[in-house]
Amino acid sequence: MTPHTVPSDIEIASQAKMLPIEKIAARLNIPVDDLDHYGKYKAKVGLDFFQRQSATAPGKLVLVTAISPTPAGEGKTTTTVGLGDGLNRIGKRATICLREPSLGPCFGMKGGAAGGGYAQVMPMEDINLHFTGDFHAITSAHNLLAAMVDNHLNHGNALGIDPARIVWKRVMDMNDRALRQIVVGLGGTANGVCHESGFDITVASEVMAIFCLSQSLTELRDRLGRIIIGYTRDRKAVTASQLKANGAMTVLLRDALKPNLVQTLENNPAFVHGGPFANIAHGCNSVLATKLSLRLSEYTVTEAGFGADLGAEKFLDIKCRQAGLRPDVVVLVATVRALKMHGGVDKKELKLPNASAVESGLVNLEKHLVNLTGYGLPVVVAINHFTSDTEEELQVIENRCASLNVKAIRATHWADGGAGAEALASAVVELAEQNCNTFDFLYPSDMPLWDKVQTIAKKIYGAKDIIANNRVRAKFDDLQKDGFGDFSVCLAKTQYSFSTDPALRGRPTGFDVLIRDVTVSAGAGFVVVLTGDIMTMPGLPRIPSAEVIDINDHGDIVGLF
Repeated sequence: MTPHTVPSDIEIASQAKMLPIEKIAARLNIPVDDLDHYGKYKAKVGLDFFQRQSATAPGKLVLVTAISPTPAGEGKTTTTVGLGDGLNRIGKRATICLREPSLGPCFGMKGGAAGGGYAQVMPMEDINLHFTGDFHAITSAHNLLAAMVDNHLNHGNALGIDPARIVWKRVMDMNDRALRQIVVGLGGTANGVCHESGFDITVASEVMAIFCLSQSLTELRDRLGRIIIGYTRDRKAVTASQLKANGAMTVLLRDALKPNLVQTLENNPAFVHGGPFANIAHGCNSVLATKLSLRLSEYTVTEAGFGADLGAEKFLDIKCRQAGLRPDVVVLVATVRALKMHGGVDKKELKLPNASAVESGLVNLEKHLVNLTGYGLPVVVAINHFTSDTEEELQVIENRCASLNVKAIRATHWADGGAGAEALASAVVELAEQNCNTFDFLYPSDMPLWDKVQTIAKKIYGAKDIIANNRVRAKFDDLQKDGFGDFSVCLAKTQYSFSTDPALRGRPTGFDVLIRDVTVSAGAGFVVVLTGDIMTMPGLPRIPSAEVIDINDHGDIVGLF
């Protein structure tokens, strides 16, 4: 197949033959009465149904992660979908669990996040755009709290909130750098109290993190109430519950909390629910969707965002710790193209054979393997195969993995769907059924916060040390004194490198990790550590994807990845 005959993802999706969503639900023994339909092909599953399912003897949990991402692409979501289809093809009852895409990357530079080629979740256009409205609900709940903060200031400020110490910004699900720092309340006293503020992207909101970590409406309400919106002049924390905002926020999120059920191109079940970024949040789909899948399926295949140093570390040390989950197998996705870039090849030269560059780039894959096996987890490498890959390049990867006692399996799911991932599926089942998992967390909960950050930086990133100015060090000390020392840490870092410099590919060494700031997400149960130049509100690229996304005369969406 030549590049000119390869259909786009949206063209493939438009030819899909979807089944009514109640038929997909029936495969998981979900009654129609427990579905809230959003059209013919997507539905939410009621929380009552989740509570009725036995939590004993859950299915196997497979985590899909990847090497450090490059502009060449790795195909982590595509591999997750392909593996789920492959497992079903070899006779295993498998369900995949994905995050919902953010409109920011969709209209920015990343494109869609519903898989690709012949390994996609459907309906692709809906999932990549408004879907079931979950992100709008999360945005509204977040901004309701922001409005109630300003309203409280305007009507006497009984809680004594210091306008200069308000930490709760606003959010929107779009990349907009102009909103990173703003001033609200301009125009006189009729418009409220003037103070500095800003916008984050919705997927970086603590509400999003809480949403994905909560397992009931009661837990959701309690967690929302613990959100710290700011401080008084004598530095006492003020929470959402003190503003009496968490009840109304929960009302806005009531329907959104129900997991979304859709299907793959091969009509296998998929839960797509929640969507925190992994470079600035914890990067995992909802605990509810994952646990529901585990109770209904033999195998649950889920992904963690970006490279394993970000997504997998947070999946294991935040999501698994809080939810009591334990993965059985990890799939580490790599491509020849990405390894070439880690080996120093320019993007324009990626189609040229270069086995020596692949060899050089393998240091990145090796470091991720060391990290994952360090958790006591069995790992298989999935080589997401491109037609431009040469046999010599592929054998370089396979030989190196063999020397490390790790299987490397070629997978062609992008072009062949589940049939192209059957070998990968068999390798996953073999590892899962060996029960050789000795999983343990990277750090204990009672380790001091500063030491936790240092442990991640040194053990996972390979850093020499972490550094911070006196102001940041004092904030760590204050958080420790204020009772947040047992929290996990969520490092916000560039996804493109183990270091905080996105230009340092491969496996950099001898670098320090600069800690720019630290804040507490009291409702989510972790502290957020900002490193390097990472932004919580991205900007659009010079030529955003929005310029080519359009609608034709027939009402069909075009240009969406």
